[in-house]
Amino acid sequence: MDGPHVLNRLGESDVNRVDDKLRSPDTSFMSGWCMTKTAFFYTDAYVQFEYSDTHPLKPDRLKLTHDLIRSYGLLELPGTQLLATTPAQRDELEWFHTPAYLDALQAADSGVEQRDYAAYGLGPGDNPVFAGLYAWSQLCAGGSLEAARLVESGAVDIAFHIAGGLHHAMSNRASGFCYVNDPVIAILDLLRRGYRIAYIDIDIHHGDGVQAAFYDTDQVLTISLHENGRSLFPGTGFVQETGAGKGKGYAVNLPLPPGVDDDVFVEGFTAIVPPLVEAYKPDFVVTQLGVDSLRDDPLANAQLTTHGFMRVLRQIKALAPRWIATGGGGYNLPNVARAWTLAWGLMNSVQVPDPLPESIIAEMRQQGYTGKTLRDPDITFTLHPTHHADLRAEVQKAISYLETHVFPLHDLT
Repeated sequence: MDGPHVLNRLGESDVNRVDDKLRSPDTSFMSGWCMTKTAFFYTDAYVQFEYSDTHPLKPDRLKLTHDLIRSYGLLELPGTQLLATTPAQRDELEWFHTPAYLDALQAADSGVEQRDYAAYGLGPGDNPVFAGLYAWSQLCAGGSLEAARLVESGAVDIAFHIAGGLHHAMSNRASGFCYVNDPVIAILDLLRRGYRIAYIDIDIHHGDGVQAAFYDTDQVLTISLHENGRSLFPGTGFVQETGAGKGKGYAVNLPLPPGVDDDVFVEGFTAIVPPLVEAYKPDFVVTQLGVDSLRDDPLANAQLTTHGFMRVLRQIKALAPRWIATGGGGYNLPNVARAWTLAWGLMNSVQVPDPLPESIIAEMRQQGYTGKTLRDPDITFTLHPTHHADLRAEVQKAISYLETHVFPLHDLT
């Protein structure tokens, strides 16, 4: 990467024109403009699957995201492709997952539980057995794999697969709602072609499965910002976890205290991610864009808003020579749809208007969202000054550790 790669910045007057026109799905005004080439992967088949009635991961969030993006006309932009997800094949899944584990997933596809499933992390709780489990897993892996291949081919600059980002799955067991690890499989395909990859994970839960897959190699730089393992699943991702062997210094973790807000999260990201990625010079950036860090997520403790989320994504776009984006966590469905719609707008260099289109409001209401805007209110969430200072001090301590023990391995002072 020869410095920051920023595609097709729009001037302020152009952004205003986009903002006005996107209130209607008519995007003919953009014809002929030089836009970033992008691809969005989606299929309605996602909503045919259900973990259980009470499970917090709802595939409906994917349809809601697609419908919100479509309601703004963002799938008809010049240079944008909407592509159906292609299931991954067994041999592709075996690049990372063991044959015995995949046999168990295929058997579990019937939805009938068997006593030997527990050895593979399957059963009541986080990773239930349900009808279509293996088919669901194939779709989740296949979308990320196809996204990586499309970007690698040069057909697009950025690809976004919202059903991906299942970063907890291990080679031989399910974990944390994740049955197959699609980011690992996509990265392995790129590694087979000789590329260097930077993986950036901003889910509030540590990306432990991806870190484990590449812990001893210098061909993948994994960076994860997450709530610390003392207070949140999966209990890993401590700052001292920095890789092993040839991978020493290529696993980077910035654990964050519970209650982290926009400013502290963005400060931590800015201190760590840009210098390391710029020094590493990857051929591709793969991201996991979990939004369980947003305020009101039922499974996390963070206090981010859409504004903090987007401040981080703007930096990612500037850093990425070519960008493969996956989804990830997020259990407040309207939060997921709003944040990933904003992300898709950014990927296409479009400032999406804030008022929700009338065509989507009823659907958002059904999912519990009473607001009328895409973005969170632009009101600073005020922590007690002493508490905020404590949060910042804890994050600064972790940053200092990385600057001392990891930065020199990348010739950074």
